[in-house]
Amino acid sequence: MEQKTVAVGLSGGVDSSVAALLLKQQGYRVIGLFMRNWEEADENGVCSADEDFEDVKRVASLLDIPYYTVNFAKEYMDRVFSYFLREYAAGRTPNPDVLCNREIKFGPFKEYAKALGADCVATGHYCGISHENGVHSLLKAKDQNKDQTYFLCQLSQQQLSGVLFPLADLTKAEVRLIAERHGLATAKKKDSTGICFIGERNFRNFLKTYLPAKPGRILTLSGEEVGRHMGLMYYTLGQRRGLDLGGKKGEEGRWFVVKKDLENNVLYVSHGDETPLMSRGCLVQEMNYIPPMSADGLSECGVKLRYRQSEQKTKVTRLPEGLRLDFARPQRAVTPGQFAVLYDERACLGGGVITETF
Repeated sequence: MEQKTVAVGLSGGVDSSVAALLLKQQGYRVIGLFMRNWEEADENGVCSADEDFEDVKRVASLLDIPYYTVNFAKEYMDRVFSYFLREYAAGRTPNPDVLCNREIKFGPFKEYAKALGADCVATGHYCGISHENGVHSLLKAKDQNKDQTYFLCQLSQQQLSGVLFPLADLTKAEVRLIAERHGLATAKKKDSTGICFIGERNFRNFLKTYLPAKPGRILTLSGEEVGRHMGLMYYTLGQRRGLDLGGKKGEEGRWFVVKKDLENNVLYVSHGDETPLMSRGCLVQEMNYIPPMSADGLSECGVKLRYRQSEQKTKVTRLPEGLRLDFARPQRAVTPGQFAVLYDERACLGGGVITETF
């Protein structure tokens, strides 16, 4: 049998390192591909991409595989970061990780891998995939605490073709154990957090370098002014920290954000009572269906409204403008700009952008 070539997206983390190791053990010819999608240093003058690339080199050397670096900074700026800024400017809370997968990792990255002669591509995502009868299905991971299908909900059938997810049946603990046993430099490296490819930042300082902050009033739903906000883009529904309203009321309870009025530049908050944060349902647009058959006849499914949330039983109604989702139980802080992702018992059916709640 002819040996197949797989290009693995090596990020410098433990997950992609173990993905490359496993594929080599399975008999593939493995190529490592490191993406540079962000070139600016953080507030401390550190470019995390440089550190990550050093780890990629160490892993590739140990596994004895060739590795390449490719720069998609322009594509990332045009396709992901510009969207990120537009959404914040419009008062919504975007999820750039979902867009990064659709627009970069399974777009230009996959095309570049094929140009290098790869038969397929692989990443260290915690999810599974099946390729049956010409239909590519995105399956839930064994480790439900790490399942990352949420972030892949916008991928098309074409993008999922020729894709491997080697970590589908492993837990995070098992991945770290494999890395330790094989002496991978990334075995104990902490998981990356923050914005996709940009990393951990002081979010307010980072955002204000791109969008001018516009301070304004903080009001209760009854119209009482209780403080000043630093700019609506810095706040999201349900947020409790960073409001600087701690001493405004004597009774027990915490302040949290319940609404943003972009037109009047007002941030609305509530104290103690979370009722204003609860939604019975939402409208979802820009739907992407992963298996084609899920576009018709879908009346009920599980829905995640944020990553790591458990699936919520939901009634689905198709409308000309998208989907109406009616939750079996009211949900807290359903946030416009985020993705609602649909599931059946074994697979991710797709997802779309939350545009309205009710």
